[in-house]
Amino acid sequence: MRKKNAADAADAAFCARVAEGFVEPGDAMPDGYRATLIRQMSQHAHSEIVGMEPEGNWITRAPSLRRKAILLAKVQDEAGHGLYLYGAAETLGTTRAEMTRQLLAGEAKYSSIFNYPALTWADIGAIGWLVDGAAIINQVPLCRCSFGPYARAMQRICKEESFHQRQGFEIMLALARGEKAQREMAQNSLNRWWEPTLMMFGPPDGESRHSAQSMRWKIKLHSNDELRQRFVNMIVPQARYLKLRVPGSPKKDRRTGDYSYGPINWEEFRNVIAGNGPCNRDRLRARKKAEEDGKWVREASAAFAKKHLERRAA
Repeated sequence: MRKKNAADAADAAFCARVAEGFVEPGDAMPDGYRATLIRQMSQHAHSEIVGMEPEGNWITRAPSLRRKAILLAKVQDEAGHGLYLYGAAETLGTTRAEMTRQLLAGEAKYSSIFNYPALTWADIGAIGWLVDGAAIINQVPLCRCSFGPYARAMQRICKEESFHQRQGFEIMLALARGEKAQREMAQNSLNRWWEPTLMMFGPPDGESRHSAQSMRWKIKLHSNDELRQRFVNMIVPQARYLKLRVPGSPKKDRRTGDYSYGPINWEEFRNVIAGNGPCNRDRLRARKKAEEDGKWVREASAAFAKKHLERRAA
């Protein structure tokens, strides 16, 4: 009982501490806080890197040179986001090598959304409009999270993600104003990506294992369901502007101003998280190949760094 009371008192004291301002890497922090941050930041970083794959496959197939250049820049941004987040996680004592090992071993996860294929050019628009739009809803509050390096990384990432969403919306706008086949392509893409995007915010609040404690520690500022509703409220008017039909025909609650979004197939979500989605194996296969193909670069860089240090010491 004494140990429990002491633990509760320590947790209460730390919660009071995070209410005052940022926690920095050298500050005292509970082991659970450190572990939660490493898990969340590493999964976030993995998502940025794995998320390059469906879009990267379309760089050579983009319909114009302008589209190729924009998509190439976007994929490059995502790589940078992953590096920022790996770097923020490393301030807590882990390493990128260890985080990568956990991903390839199946011990760490990445966002479920990236286990779906980009079948058409409209899917690249949907990824930018819907997926990056959901990322913005998720990530803007993280600019005010309690861990300093994470919050500062997110400030830059969110600025770039806002451009990514506009790029996706602009693709969908061009298709929605195009010929019948283009409009149908845009609608089909929205139909396929809508529910997986809603799943990005995580399970319902009652089933979320980590949310309550993360919110106490200010690692997370809003619940899954609250963020999901914000996303729906943002997207439905945009879809209507595009003259696209949102699945489930959302209705607006006049009292709250919220749009409905219907039931979500959480069984599919759990199946994808478990590694059985349409592209789970392809995504990990690509990451393992990249890790193996880049081994000689890492070894050469390490050898060069060692040689440089020896010269300086001499």
